[in-house]
Amino acid sequence: MGRLLVETQALRKSYLTGAGALEVLHGVDFSLEEGEFAAVMGPSGSGKSTFMNILGCLDTATSGVYRLLGDPVSDLGPDELAVRRNRFLGFVFQGYNLLPKSDLLENVALPLLYARVPSHERRRRAMEQLAKVGLADFAHRLPGQVSGGQQQRAAVARALVGRPSLILADEPTGNLDSQTSDEIMGLFIGLNGEGSSIILVTHEPDVAACAKRLVRFLDGRLVEDSAVAERRTLPPATDPAANPAGG
Repeated sequence: MGRLLVETQALRKSYLTGAGALEVLHGVDFSLEEGEFAAVMGPSGSGKSTFMNILGCLDTATSGVYRLLGDPVSDLGPDELAVRRNRFLGFVFQGYNLLPKSDLLENVALPLLYARVPSHERRRRAMEQLAKVGLADFAHRLPGQVSGGQQQRAAVARALVGRPSLILADEPTGNLDSQTSDEIMGLFIGLNGEGSSIILVTHEPDVAACAKRLVRFLDGRLVEDSAVAERRTLPPATDPAANPAGG
């Protein structure tokens, strides 16, 4: 374990509706240190997605404190939040969110374009991350020319290319079959073993069991925060070329 990456204190979030204010987070206290791997679970409407959006600087709290790498970000404006997203966070989404007319190399390099990294360095670092997830031979294929599992690997590479302090994964296996899901989770376990810090939202107990820590939400409150009792072990992620139709 190392430095404190994220910390929330009395975090609340409300939305205005026709019937008045609807509070979806009720005073959440949470922290995560460098090197941790936490799974966030809870039923639909429990507040977990709102919580993740705030951690990812995609939304802001109504009240309370959120510190990212020790700096308060609760009151920052959209431009300042965008800078922190690009500089410190890597995202993996259920729907991959790859640009369909750009090849995998261009998709992976995209965060570096926003960060104004020179072209040759963008390509070098993007290829490095594609190789890390077993997709070096697929770099110049479009997303529609590879499987769902390979698209999610590319999304993981995109999350890593900016060398983020924290990876946020929102239902990263939700669109995948069980075998491909295990391959992606094997990849996350390997990344955490190399030192990556990860927070992952999931509805699937088998996926949550790959993490080291379980955080559970219910009715907008954090009701459980404990070590995973029986952590799953998975074999190393296989070469995606071995299952070209998977996912």
